[in-house]
Amino acid sequence: MFKKKEKQTKPVKEKRVRTMKVGIHKKTVIALWVVLIASVSFGVYKNFTAIDMHTVHEKETIQLRIDDTNGIENFVKNFAKSYYTWNNSKEAIEARTASINGYLTKELQALNVDTIRTDIPTSSAALDVLIWGVAQSGTDEFIATYEVDQQIKEGEQTTNVKATYTVKVHVDADGDMVIVQNPTLAPDVKTSDYEPKAQEADASVDADTVNDATAFLETFFKLYPTATEKELAYYVTGNMLEPIGRDYLYSELVNPVFTKDGDNVKVKVAVKFLDNQTKATQVSQYELVLHKDNNWKIVG
Repeated sequence: MFKKKEKQTKPVKEKRVRTMKVGIHKKTVIALWVVLIASVSFGVYKNFTAIDMHTVHEKETIQLRIDDTNGIENFVKNFAKSYYTWNNSKEAIEARTASINGYLTKELQALNVDTIRTDIPTSSAALDVLIWGVAQSGTDEFIATYEVDQQIKEGEQTTNVKATYTVKVHVDADGDMVIVQNPTLAPDVKTSDYEPKAQEADASVDADTVNDATAFLETFFKLYPTATEKELAYYVTGNMLEPIGRDYLYSELVNPVFTKDGDNVKVKVAVKFLDNQTKATQVSQYELVLHKDNNWKIVG
């Protein structure tokens, strides 16, 4: 028998996928565009970041200068003591001029020539200089408001004079100072007519609680002036009231006002003490929070 010869399958030729080759020039152009876009984006980011950091740094610098005004206050106070002290002798006037010139710009030195002369009939002593405030005026300049208490003598007559002035002080980056605006009259600082609203007792605090809390406060304030930290721990939670270690003798509570605050009782009270050293009466004011478990305690 003859076997039928199997038909051989012809191998299938794979179709070649046509690909497009990108030229070297085109690849280079794309790469350059990517680099350019990345550079621009980074530059914009850096610019905004730099501006933001500069602003923050500037704010911190200005805030630091505002907070640190002790040097300006001392500078102005020392200047004022020299500026408002004189007598009409040639030597004293020359000494005053040399002293105040150490605080003034050249322009102000010239402006103050002959303000005090040998032919004026008065002499002056600056008894006290009070700095009322220092306010920032620009990045490197500050306006100081101060009050001078002068004693003026003319012949046999002596008069005390008070007046308020402002000066402008320039402060260099290294802290050096100079006055750039002459002492200029300013309104006096006056006492405010503000009166706080009187606190009223809370009707929810019953009479027994008031009496009990009052007795606790009297006991506490008899001990408080000389109490040690260990002794205070029986009456006070934490460090609400620190030891004062003073030779005071408790006298009385003045107008204690009690109000309810949840499980606690708030009290606003004045306490009179006799100062055994000065023999004067010292009145201290307190706003306390009291709590009672087994015993009363100051918790706030």
